[in-house]
This record gives sequence, C-alpha cells and structure tokens, in this order.
Amino acid sequence: MVGDIEVKSVLNKHKKRDAWFLDDYSINLYEGCPINCLYCYIRGSKYGENMAETFSVKVNAPEILDRQLKARARKGEFGFVVVSSATDPYPPIEKERQLTRKALEILLAHRFPVHVITKSTMVLRDLDLLREIDSAAIVPEDLKTKLGRGVIISFSISTLDEEITRVLEPGAPTPLERLETLRSCSKEGFLAGLNCIPALPYLSDSDVHLEDMIRAAREYGADFILIGGLTLFGKGPSDSRTLFYRFLERYRPDLVVRYKSLYRIFPMPPKEYQAQLESRATSLAVKHGIRRSIAA
Repeated sequence: MVGDIEVKSVLNKHKKRDAWFLDDYSINLYEGCPINCLYCYIRGSKYGENMAETFSVKVNAPEILDRQLKARARKGEFGFVVVSSATDPYPPIEKERQLTRKALEILLAHRFPVHVITKSTMVLRDLDLLREIDSAAIVPEDLKTKLGRGVIISFSISTLDEEITRVLEPGAPTPLERLETLRSCSKEGFLAGLNCIPALPYLSDSDVHLEDMIRAAREYGADFILIGGLTLFGKGPSDSRTLFYRFLERYRPDLVVRYKSLYRIFPMPPKEYQAQLESRATSLAVKHGIRRSIAA
C-alpha cells in the first residue's frame, strides 16, 4: 500500500562528511522501501523501521528541496548530496511519480554534486541528467583534485548468491542485473562502483566470497569497491536482528549459534572481526588492482 505524505524538510545536513560515501547531505524522497531487505540498518535503529507496508511518497519533496538547496547555494555551502540514505531512490512507483528525476533536475539547477546509491536498474533512465550534473556541479575544493567530477553512482550488493539475495532482498534486481547496470554506467564514463555493505558473516565474508565480489567489480568496470560489516538492530518482530535470525533459522540453522556468539548483545560484530574484514578486503583489492575508496 502506498500513501502520500507532506514533509517540512527533505535535505539533511550531516555534522561531518561521510568518510565512505563522501556526502555532506542526504535526501530521501520516499519513506519506507519496497526492496524490503531483511538486514536493512533502518529496521530497529534510531532512524525507524523500513517496511514495505509503510511505504509513502513525499509529494512535496521537490518543492521543499528546491527551497532548501537555494538557501545552501546562496551561502556557498556546496557538497555531495546522497540519493538516498534510508531508502532506494528508484522504487517501482518512481516510474510514475518521478520524484527522484525531479530532485535530480533541482540538484542540477543549483549545481550540487550527487552520489546515487541504489540497487535498481532504473538509474539508467536518468543518465542524461546525471551527465549534466557531472560536469556542472560545484565540487568542494578538497575533493576537486581527488574526484574532479560531480557524480558518483554506486550499487549495493551483499552477495553474488542469487538464492540468498531472493530471500534477503526480495524486492531487488538480481546481483547480475546490478552488475550489468554498473557496467552500463561505467561505459558511459561515470565514476561508478560497488558497495558490498554488508558483507554477511559466514555467508559472503570469506576470502573466496570477497575475492569473487572484487573480481566481479573489476570485470564489470567498477572504479572502486566498498566493503563493510553487517549491523543487526533491535528486538522487535520487524527489526533487522529478529528478521535476520529468523532467516538463519530457516535457511542456515547451522549458523545461528555462530552469529549469537559473534554479535552477543551488540548491533555490530566485535572490533577484531571488523579489523580482520578490513585487512582481508584491502589485501584482495590490492591483488586485483581496484581501490577501496571512492576518491583516488
């Protein structure tokens, strides 16, 4: 079920630039997400639930965004705007409502650089606008020499296993479809890459799985690959920890004890695990000649 809502603000200014995605701002033109990933960090976190049943269209978002960007541009406060941080910018209804396309037109008008994060193939529809933004955007001074452009496109992927993907990301295109879309963006000359976030403990975080994803990134033209761990929030029936454990109990009951030992009462695995994941990912990326950050 889809509802229409009005909002008072749509542009979120971060206290500091995101170290991974390089954004100073974020916008979410829809509330909820029909991709409905069971592990989504929104579920059970302080940002609220990300359920398909509560999916809403922020009908006045373009008007509000135009006003907010105008105020920021007047002060010279340019920075990358990530589209989107708490939902995918290309839900099926985007074909009809076109909020993301309207937002890109507004971002172009005010010359803000953009980072599109998606699992969708629909981004191809907007390459014309993204090409204009890429050359017209005012990039922050400290990123000019590192990037030299105004658009980043990244595709989120947690595993290359289509069976696991169908269960954990029921509304998403297959990993192969995302990789093919990445290839198309790369061939069009965009700065594009993969976000392997989250890598799933014991499911897609082994050296073999990581190397497969890194190799795929290279094969399909990625400029970079980001690799990070899985967070599991909450205790409620629709929170990510509950839903992910339910998935494990049904499909991989052998891993339940290992997950409980790894996560214990915390939303993140221990620092030792994260450090090892980082080290292994970096070594494999070096081996295959692909950088693990967006900026060169």
